[in-house]
Amino acid sequence: MTAKPTKDELRLLSSRDRLLHLIYTQQLSRGLLEDLFVVAEKARGMYASGIGATFLQNCLPNKRALLYFVQPSTRTFLSFQSAAEILGISTARVTSTSTSSEAKGETPLDTVHVFAMYHDLIVMRYPEAGFASKCAQYFRERDLPKHIINGGSGMDQHPTQALLDVYTLHREFYRKGGIDGKRILVAGDLARGRAVRSLIYLLSKFEDVKMDLVAPASLGLHDDIKEHMHENEMPFRESENLMDFIGEADAVYMTRVQDEYDDVEPGGELDYDRFSLTPASLDAMSPNCAILHPLPRRSEIPVSVDSDSRARYWEQVENGMWARVALIAHVLECDLRIKTA
Repeated sequence: MTAKPTKDELRLLSSRDRLLHLIYTQQLSRGLLEDLFVVAEKARGMYASGIGATFLQNCLPNKRALLYFVQPSTRTFLSFQSAAEILGISTARVTSTSTSSEAKGETPLDTVHVFAMYHDLIVMRYPEAGFASKCAQYFRERDLPKHIINGGSGMDQHPTQALLDVYTLHREFYRKGGIDGKRILVAGDLARGRAVRSLIYLLSKFEDVKMDLVAPASLGLHDDIKEHMHENEMPFRESENLMDFIGEADAVYMTRVQDEYDDVEPGGELDYDRFSLTPASLDAMSPNCAILHPLPRRSEIPVSVDSDSRARYWEQVENGMWARVALIAHVLECDLRIKTA
């Protein structure tokens, strides 16, 4: 895992209370989150009408974005591409280092510098933890007035996934007292799931949120996140049995085994079916509980659960596009125009 960012590092990623780059989940304050939710709701309402959609298309027609995704992605890639298109931003893509001059020996930082000469915004998904932070520092040292959004960084952080997850919870609990005071259960591969790490960082911005952590012993949450919860007075419980806590949950966040990292940190042989939703666990859940998943899923959520009224993971997918519309609008400074339209 990469080192925890310092206050000075976080400060340098912003200017006048506006993000220059989004690298770490820790950059998102509760106030900024709530402001992004307002912009997301306004934009999705406007888009429903032809006039509003045209207005959004004319927000940033002079901006260009590059999607630099050298790790596999479906939802993150497409939602960023769609979000950019909604705001009138033209996009290009690079999805493999083999198609850039890195294949000729160019350093990754030089490659990103080239990208910045053609684009105002670079959204990157890169296998090396901390690479997006290196790029932001590189831009700052060279006074490059371009922006970076971290679309997933190794096993470390995925701030926009956490943003859309909390936006989904915000919409779910909007008329139920909000996120404050809710009990959230996260289950599955908590050791290597960057979405879970980032989600916990954001949930700690809210009051009296309680966490239940359900994972195999070999794939439990790392100590740095537990220390963060302790520091933020965020109570949590741990178990290897989903049934221990599922009946008390306001929301259940399921994850898959991240076995693409097995050559880095083996998870070992385990019976993962114990960490999957079953008819018994669904029966034990509250009728008002929300089921979330960052996707892609495997056996942890059977297809039959799609018809359950508590399933929210397909809504998460759509929410991701609107959360990223709001984020891009904020970074490129057209969010106020949308809010006041």
